[in-house]
Amino acid sequence: MSDEKWMTAITDIKPNHILMRGFPVEDLMGRISFAQGIFLVLTGELPSPEVGRLLDAIFVSSIDHGASPPSVLAARTVASTGNDLNTAVGAGVLAISRWHGGAVEEGQRLFLEIARRADKDGVSDAAAASAVLAEMKALGKKASGFGHRIHTKDPRTAKLFGLAETLHLAGRHVGIARAAEAAFAAELGKPLPINVDGAIAALLCDLGIPPEIGNAFFIISRVPGLVAHVHEEKTRMKPMRKIDPEGYAYDGPAERKLP
Repeated sequence: MSDEKWMTAITDIKPNHILMRGFPVEDLMGRISFAQGIFLVLTGELPSPEVGRLLDAIFVSSIDHGASPPSVLAARTVASTGNDLNTAVGAGVLAISRWHGGAVEEGQRLFLEIARRADKDGVSDAAAASAVLAEMKALGKKASGFGHRIHTKDPRTAKLFGLAETLHLAGRHVGIARAAEAAFAAELGKPLPINVDGAIAALLCDLGIPPEIGNAFFIISRVPGLVAHVHEEKTRMKPMRKIDPEGYAYDGPAERKLP
């Protein structure tokens, strides 16, 4: 066996000493938010409180979206057979892919390509958005991050973009997302609004997050929701039931306001 060591730059562990990206973990505890810690471990940089606040909003936006998404159905089905929490939640995570939860990475790649094309061709971002989307349409490719099977105006999008503007964190890629939305409206003659995945994609581009880990932000967001569904399945439902994806009804709290 070779004595040559493989390298990691994430965390250094020694007896009674833990360094995460160079910071003693006990110094971080109680001083930074969980969202800031996630940004730190993923990027190696400690974000500002403003970035942390925006990331908190991003994570909250996707904690759960009802009982019908494939990840929830997968998690509940596995839980219904008597599997442990980690197994059922893992099944839910494995159901996250291109058509469910995977639009963040693809949305990032779209917005980055529009920016690259605008710079290469010396045109406006709006012109580049129209050109790239027209080419995708001709090739039969779907643009991720727009439209929704339920929402015609995703309330999470407006909230995230508004918060980013307030925190002075909305940059070029938010503008590109809006330009693409306008291009869709002009082409289709009706709105195809930016959904929450598209909003997250634009914001992650502006924060310098590479698209290769973009979907991680959806996965991290959704895990608590999956835990809640698995626990509910185990405590409220009979084992081995046939789960109808449309046969559920909500019986939780009525709409309420924060104090």
